[in-house]
Amino acid sequence: MSRKIYPTPAAALGGLLFDGMTIMSGGFGLSGNPESLIPEIRAAGVKGLTVISNNAGADGFGLWMLLESRQVKRMISSYVGKNKLFESQYLSGELELELNPQGTLAERIRAGGAGIPAFYTRTGYGTQVAEGKPVEEFDGQMYVRETWLRADLAIVKAWRADPAGNLMFRKTARNFNPNMATAGKVTVAEVEEIVPEGTFDPDCIHTPGIYVDRIVTATINEKRIEKLTTRAREAG
Repeated sequence: MSRKIYPTPAAALGGLLFDGMTIMSGGFGLSGNPESLIPEIRAAGVKGLTVISNNAGADGFGLWMLLESRQVKRMISSYVGKNKLFESQYLSGELELELNPQGTLAERIRAGGAGIPAFYTRTGYGTQVAEGKPVEEFDGQMYVRETWLRADLAIVKAWRADPAGNLMFRKTARNFNPNMATAGKVTVAEVEEIVPEGTFDPDCIHTPGIYVDRIVTATINEKRIEKLTTRAREAG
């Protein structure tokens, strides 16, 4: 068996968690959330966490679980959304929040994985987003300097993995996951299926195994929809 394959989500996180650490957690809304790993972080009881994620789950699900247990000290995110717990903890001063434009957040994570300490973007110039940050003019336009994001641990959710840790994501569940996989000191991937070595066409691999340290078969694959709107089918 591959040394990267672990028997359970708890085992895959063994020895990696500590108070005050920074964790990147993949997902967009409830798509592509590491559903099996987040409950194990809660169970471990680590506190004072900085969590980097597009949002913080939804009521009763995903990163909401770590907010509810008061294990998160600071969120670096782009969307509060309809997560009332996230909103209330921030407004009460209990939770620190660094809010990023969504594209800037994605690029900061990508830069962390690529070893680029800083970059410039026009997004946010002249707004609160730019407060306290260096700005510079290029070709007559003002740009804000943003810095990379890296983490002690990145947890991601993929569709399939092979024993080497190569990952494939499915449709919109790809979102932030591939970039986060490159930006963690240690990356743990929960996957729906582990396939034999040689299964993947190299051109179809989304995240090369060199970025993935541990893989585990997911025990939770609910794939909830955060907001579902339907209408009756028209007769005819």
